[in-house]
Amino acid sequence: MTTITGAEAIIGTLADCGVEACFANPGTSEMHLVTALDREPRIRSVLCLFEGVATGAADGYARMAGKPALTLLHLGPGYLNAGANIHNGRRAHVPMVNLIGDHAVTHRQYDAPLASDIAALAAPNSRWLKSVDRLEDAGTLAAEAYAASFGPPPGPVSLIMPADIAWTPGATRAAPSSHASLATASDEVIEQAGRAITKAKQPAILVNGTALHPGSADILRRMQGQGVRVITDTFMARQGRGGGQFQPERLPYFAEMAVETLKDVDLLLLAGTKPPVAFFAYPNTPGAFTPKGARTISLGGPDTDSADAIARLADWLDAPVAPSTINWTRPDPATGDKFNPHTIGMSLAHYLPEGALVSDDGVTSGAPVYEALTSAARHEWLGHTGGAIGQGMPVAVGAAIARPDVKTVCLAGDGAAMYTVQSLWTMARENLDVLTVVFVNNAYRILKIELARTGAGNPGPAANGMLSLGNPDIDWVKLSESLGVGAEDVRTCGEFNDALSRAVSARGPRLIACHIA
Repeated sequence: MTTITGAEAIIGTLADCGVEACFANPGTSEMHLVTALDREPRIRSVLCLFEGVATGAADGYARMAGKPALTLLHLGPGYLNAGANIHNGRRAHVPMVNLIGDHAVTHRQYDAPLASDIAALAAPNSRWLKSVDRLEDAGTLAAEAYAASFGPPPGPVSLIMPADIAWTPGATRAAPSSHASLATASDEVIEQAGRAITKAKQPAILVNGTALHPGSADILRRMQGQGVRVITDTFMARQGRGGGQFQPERLPYFAEMAVETLKDVDLLLLAGTKPPVAFFAYPNTPGAFTPKGARTISLGGPDTDSADAIARLADWLDAPVAPSTINWTRPDPATGDKFNPHTIGMSLAHYLPEGALVSDDGVTSGAPVYEALTSAARHEWLGHTGGAIGQGMPVAVGAAIARPDVKTVCLAGDGAAMYTVQSLWTMARENLDVLTVVFVNNAYRILKIELARTGAGNPGPAANGMLSLGNPDIDWVKLSESLGVGAEDVRTCGEFNDALSRAVSARGPRLIACHIA
């Protein structure tokens, strides 16, 4: 029997479990894992120049593949660099296996410069965490990590791999472990919700999770037809939209608008989510949005199959079955002098290919585009889930690798794009069919809005300087081209329409810098 190293046991077991992609930014401690990946043809290894790109790509991959990708991270600092998009992935409730290299067990005693308490760093964003401190456990823990990433709810897991365990021969692979599925709402909860709806005057259901996936729009239409107002969370990991499908309203981001949206609701049902709250606290503004006196019934949180729960509730109510789609035609592109996120969205709605994936990190510009794409061809919206900007381009990388058959479009604010601009290099290296649209306003515009809303006072020179991206302005064309992605600047609707028409008719990575300020 051929003996294998601990690294080969880890990588081989994960491949046996079904892992097909690894987004990596390795260092010295991970060299034996790198060579193990070299000998495992079932896993596509993708180099990312920043760890936050690797974990964001794993998030996007899982959203579309329905299973985890592997990330390969270098020690504690590598994990910390990856942390923001691990946080976003946790909030997206997607499976993700983070393999973190560590110093050799025998080397830990020396407190080397790169040493850290990796377990303590990784614990807050890991739904499962273990270290392979014994060679005989390598394969078993790999299989356990894969299964644990499915939850429910699904989420990131962390497997720490000391270097000496990785290089030592004598390990064995483990058989794949069975993994859990999403939970199912009980019949009692379905009946309770149904009876409450029949007595409510203004019932509403707040939805996220599988009920927003492609194929579930008809279920939501049935609920709306039964008199239950259907509202989505502000941000969602994956939503099927366009092409005449039923489009539920979206809970506004700003607290005052969200409170106004829900003010008359006397029964709030929750499916695949939790009670709605503000992103931040503001003076004299409620932090929770559920109206005072309204009854709340949960059909299940992110750990529950919300599509199944709502379908069973619609059946209990004998809700009407409506046509799957309404008459739909592709809208005209925007024309005229106004060039802003709304007109950009109108043109995207015209040119967006059927089945496209749209990864949103547009911050202030994303909401108008979302509304405009209601009239676009069928597509999937991959929303910003955890609030940490720098998600959009990495999620687009992972989504494009999981679904190479369709065009992926990334919407990115210029500030957000700079967090993970290294994504462009990976798009070029892997020749991914991703169109990145950057909204260039040379500012952290959302922070200018928030500065006023928090009552922090009028900004002076120092505050304005911290909210501006000018002096010097970022040259997006030169930056993108230096990373291998062809790009162009546009400043009018006509220029954007021409650039967009070319970009969607060709395969491969492309960037359009939309100067809107």
